[in-house]
Amino acid sequence: MNPFRGKDTSDATRPAREKRAKDVRIAALRRFAISITVFNVLGYLWLGFEQPWLWPVMAVGTAYATELLLESVSAWAERRPPGYRGHGLKGLVDYLLPAHITGLAVNMLLYANAQAWLMIFAVAVAVGQKAILRAPINGKIRHFMNPSNFGIVAALLLFRWVSIAPPYEFTENVGSATRWIIPAAILISGTVLNAQLTKKMPLIGGLVLAWAGQAVLRSLLFGTAWRPALLMMTGTAFVLFVNYMVTDPGTTPVRRRDQVIFGAGVGVAYGVLMAMHIVYGLFFALVIVCTVRGAYHWGKALRKSVRRADRKAVVQAQVPATVAQAG
Repeated sequence: MNPFRGKDTSDATRPAREKRAKDVRIAALRRFAISITVFNVLGYLWLGFEQPWLWPVMAVGTAYATELLLESVSAWAERRPPGYRGHGLKGLVDYLLPAHITGLAVNMLLYANAQAWLMIFAVAVAVGQKAILRAPINGKIRHFMNPSNFGIVAALLLFRWVSIAPPYEFTENVGSATRWIIPAAILISGTVLNAQLTKKMPLIGGLVLAWAGQAVLRSLLFGTAWRPALLMMTGTAFVLFVNYMVTDPGTTPVRRRDQVIFGAGVGVAYGVLMAMHIVYGLFFALVIVCTVRGAYHWGKALRKSVRRADRKAVVQAQVPATVAQAG
């Protein structure tokens, strides 16, 4: 006889589900961290990265320090042990994986000329906003803004002399054939990662379709050359963004339908920004969609709170009448 027959088994199976989800998340983060580290090493040794050699070390160090400091302060305020303690060196390494990825991504994608402090500022903002920009998602308070993308956008908005790393850096020192092989290799590895671990292929599909659609639509409405607009999808920068930034597991939906909406939203927002002649539209588009998602979840939580309060008020109003009738 099944002891759970006729009963809700969600609570009984939740710990196992959460453990499996955590294991998959750690595996994805490890793969992300290894991939971006190898790409940075190859970028400095071979591809043509122009940022100083010391900067990725400074970026990762800043990310680690910010993550550990904020967690220590949060743990002290909430009277709980810090999340990086109690699991040994391996647990500490796993805890710092998101910070590692964020630091390398910001340094790789942001071009601050010789202003190292600006890169450090962007990394600190990218990691630090996770303690501020949070929303109730799936029963837990989580950060909803893509960290590295937000740090880059903050630097772009606050400092006019900052720009995105020029795309030629990714294939500057290689031959014409290799310039096609590099994005193809990134595409294949990213597809395998997102298909097997992050499960974000619906999001990628929604983004790619919306991106192609906005390129054709801008061509019809504004006379934009559609071939160059579509050709951008074959570049290394775009392939990196789609496979390794926009698919961040911590700041994107889980359900397939929501993933498609999220990805399509980024593509549509990009098209609108391009029609308005706003540069760096891809980064701004992701910030806009993440903001909308955070606002949606706050609104959803507020509606639930209001309904709960209304039900409580109704019950409290009914209790005296029931007591009076009984008397």
